[in-house]
Amino acid sequence: MIKKISLTIFIVFNILAVVYLVSPTPSIPDLENSIKSNLPGDTEQIANVSGYFTNMSRDQVIGFYKKHYQGIFRINLNHPPEKAREIIVDTIPSYYLEELVLPFKESLYINGFEWEKDVFTKPEKRIKNKIYYQDQEFLAKITIRRFPVPIFNRLLTFFLTEIGVIFAIITYKKIIKK
Repeated sequence: MIKKISLTIFIVFNILAVVYLVSPTPSIPDLENSIKSNLPGDTEQIANVSGYFTNMSRDQVIGFYKKHYQGIFRINLNHPPEKAREIIVDTIPSYYLEELVLPFKESLYINGFEWEKDVFTKPEKRIKNKIYYQDQEFLAKITIRRFPVPIFNRLLTFFLTEIGVIFAIITYKKIIKK
């Protein structure tokens, strides 16, 4: 009886997992109240990258992306700004870098550079970092990068992880019995 219930739970869990993994990731509109960049590196030169010039605050920008990038298992991570050079491009200025993760499916990195808060420049020298685009001054430049995972890879990774967990549990039970 317990084996039947366990097997039923396992099958239902896997069906729900497959539905989650094959469902499409959310589409993300252009950042509101902003101008989309067409500078080199903000278009097709780097895969899945978009840049925006805006006067929105960090909270407003992150709130916008959280609103549009939803999932029941979404994880929010805050990274040190230096990591943006590894994730997006090695010359990118950064004040903050946040990641929204849909486990096994995709990650969205949000890099923000606010020239007035640049921690890598002394306060008296920050004025040289003012952001101008199309003859307008902006408080921030936002760069986003998506890292989508193909459906086959999602499923393969999930099932290999599941097999690894099951193997670890069986091994643990054998060790405990001894």
